[in-house]
Amino acid sequence: MTSRVLAVLGAFDAGHPALTLSDIARRSGLPLATTHRLVAELVTGRALARAADGRYTIGVRLWEAGLLSPLHTRLREVALPYLQELYTAVRENVHLAVRDGDEALYVEKVTGHRSVPTVSRAGGRLPLHATGVGKALLAYAPPEVVAAHLRRPLRRCTAYTVTEPGRLARELATVRERGWARTHEEMTLGSCSVAVPVRDADGAVLAAIGVVGHSLGTAPQRLVPALLTAAERIAARLAEAATLPAAGALRSTA
Repeated sequence: MTSRVLAVLGAFDAGHPALTLSDIARRSGLPLATTHRLVAELVTGRALARAADGRYTIGVRLWEAGLLSPLHTRLREVALPYLQELYTAVRENVHLAVRDGDEALYVEKVTGHRSVPTVSRAGGRLPLHATGVGKALLAYAPPEVVAAHLRRPLRRCTAYTVTEPGRLARELATVRERGWARTHEEMTLGSCSVAVPVRDADGAVLAAIGVVGHSLGTAPQRLVPALLTAAERIAARLAEAATLPAAGALRSTA
């Protein structure tokens, strides 16, 4: 039953925020009758909501539950003031992300009307190998995770995306040597990024923060001091508040 409920909820994503009953059945791979019963129960429990046009959306109960996640109550709430300060200083998109499997999960994004448009969004996922925060996270992942990532086919998002295993491995080694990552039009044409890791008290990488803009390619290193300062303040605030969940709940997952 749990797997079926998760399949129903998994039918929704950023590209499909509102679905008909038939859409949910098709995308979840469940029989229509089963989908109808589960969706009715989820609507009753406010996990799903039925719009006036008959389509279904994620309900307020899931939104409320999501706010209880350590990513929101610990990491995001602690980091947000420092992300806002960083945005004020650089006036470009600022991201906070964690590694979730083979993807960068974006926990927060601070932007403005003058910032370059990006495909990232809070709650969204992008490839580790094609993003600044992703490379910062992947570089410090366990060796077996890095090795497995380099063995799989890597999606080419633009003509500049690094997909060759040897070249990517060398880039990750460089990230570890200098302490920061960069991309140049690898996720989106016209956008460049620079990112640094956020570490816990033991030195383990919890997250990454990055800046994405259209004019970073010539001298991305100029933003590194501000990024490192923000990362250090976030780490210090997490330690001071003593709000890190037990058993490393904020640490990037395998």
